[in-house]
Order: sequence, then C-alpha cells, then structure tokens
Amino acid sequence: MSKLVVRAFAISLDGYGAGPRQSLKTPLGEGGEELHRWFFPTRTFRRMHAGGADGSTGVDDDYARRSFDNIGAWILGRNMFGPVRGPWPDEQWKGWWGEEPPYHVPAFVLTHHPRPPLEMKGGTTFHFVTGGIQDALRRAREAAGDKDVRVGGGVSTVRQYLQAGLIDEMHLVVSPTLLGGGEALLAGINLPQLGFRCAEHVGTESAQHVVLSK
Repeated sequence: MSKLVVRAFAISLDGYGAGPRQSLKTPLGEGGEELHRWFFPTRTFRRMHAGGADGSTGVDDDYARRSFDNIGAWILGRNMFGPVRGPWPDEQWKGWWGEEPPYHVPAFVLTHHPRPPLEMKGGTTFHFVTGGIQDALRRAREAAGDKDVRVGGGVSTVRQYLQAGLIDEMHLVVSPTLLGGGEALLAGINLPQLGFRCAEHVGTESAQHVVLSK
C-alpha cells in the first residue's frame, strides 16, 4: 500500500528545519544551507544539479539515493515552491530549480490562491491545491498509484501532516549545526503518542540519519 513519507529532511541540533527570514536570497532562511552540507557533496546531489558530475559515495549518498526510491508524487508547501506571498501576481515564478526540477513526478503545492498546473521539463508538473492537506494527499495518492507520496516540506507542511497522524515514515537528518531560531520541526509534537519508533540510526562525519516508522 502507498505510504506517506518524509525523507532526507534535515534539522539542526537545536531542532530547526529552516532558518529565520526566508527570502529570495536565502530560500532556506538565514543559515539554512548549513543543514544540507551532508547532501551537497554526494553523488546523488551532483548528478541532479551538476550536470552529471561525480560525487561522494557511502552512507550519506546511500540515504540520499534511497530518498527518491518508489516515489510517485510529492506534496510541497508554498514556501518550498517560492518566495511569492498572497495572490499570484502572474505566472512568471516557476520554482527555485530552473526549467527541470528534481521531482520528475507530479508535485502538489499547498496554497490559498489558485493557479493553473505548471508543466516543467523532466516529468514534473506542479499542481496548486487550495483544498488543504487532505485534498492534496488524495490527489497525490491518485497520481502516485502504488508508489509512495513524499512530503518535501517545508517545516509547516510536515508538521500539519504529522499532527493529523497521516505520516507513516520519516527519515530525519540531524546536521551538526546550531541555528538558534527559525522553524522548529517537532516542538510540541508527541512522536511516541503518534506511534513512531526509531527503526534506524546511523552516524557519519556529516550527519546523523534517523528513520522513524510506525
């Protein structure tokens, strides 16, 4: 059966999944890029973003590669799609990733403001969902078929699905950095009460990989 999963979601040692003051220049918030230093050198990242250039292998790359396995659709919060707030002024903004985003499957963007679907190179089509998290999940599962649906973030979106008890599995990457502020992923959320247990934990020089499942 299709699962709703969170994968390769990086948080700081003090629990933040994004830094403060997200902007066009700092899409991950101030200091937020530090959360992903484990990912940038990997072969998976470099093949996605560096024109096929080689990269590091090993545990970090294994988890990065696994994070894309069996994914048939994504769900994204509006901040993950871009910095535009309020009604869409036009359709010029097409995401942070250029003409070929890294998803390669349908991606459902949560928003309060309607916008026509946006078809990109490489198989990604962004669908803008105004009906809330349940509607986005229904549509994503229809698109994914037997494959899993991945919640890509940001923090607020993951928290909404967690608090609704809808997430089946989470792979968190604890990066050895302190942000001091931003968006806290797990504050006030009782993971054992939601049925989660630690199924895997592996440390590397760059991160601690933790898989929580039900």
